[in-house]
Amino acid sequence: MKRLLMPLFLAVAAGAAMASATVGQPAPAFTAVDTAGKTVSLADFKGKHVVLEWVNPGCPYVQKHYNSANMQATQEAATAKGVVWLSINSTATDAGDYKAPAAMAAWMQARKAHASGTLLDADGKVGRAYGARATPHMYVIDPSGRLVYAGAIDSKPSADPADIKTATNYVNQALAESLAGKPVSVAATRAYGCSVKYSSGA
Repeated sequence: MKRLLMPLFLAVAAGAAMASATVGQPAPAFTAVDTAGKTVSLADFKGKHVVLEWVNPGCPYVQKHYNSANMQATQEAATAKGVVWLSINSTATDAGDYKAPAAMAAWMQARKAHASGTLLDADGKVGRAYGARATPHMYVIDPSGRLVYAGAIDSKPSADPADIKTATNYVNQALAESLAGKPVSVAATRAYGCSVKYSSGA
């Protein structure tokens, strides 16, 4: 099994003081603005399951899951069960693949995303509070506000869409178990993808 840390493969922390949300503990509170300019807070969804998905359209690993419609299917399955899905873009404004709000909204719409909202975090505050290191990096929060899953979307850390059909989707698994009132059997995995392109001033 090849689980080696490769240069673009497993993202590293962007900054020495990177925080990290802890599974089993309360999820860090946050407020951010969505692509329509609306202010959204985690507290708005108290009593609901919430999925956080770190996204950057320029990342090949993100493209793997969106071009194959795997991310959209995972989003749709979750939101159909009343789960709130927030896609978060922490790409800094000076990064080459930064997308302005309208462009980010258009990208999500073109791919028929089923996210409940797309949040902009160009200053990196939300991403750093969670310790998000990769795109995609996934988090599941239960109705009590406790973090019950953090890590990769699935068990096949590659940019090859062909790997999706044989992978275990950790987000689907965590949600199914948590929605059934069961402990999440795989609560933490190593996220894979491109490094989050944080602002140097964040």
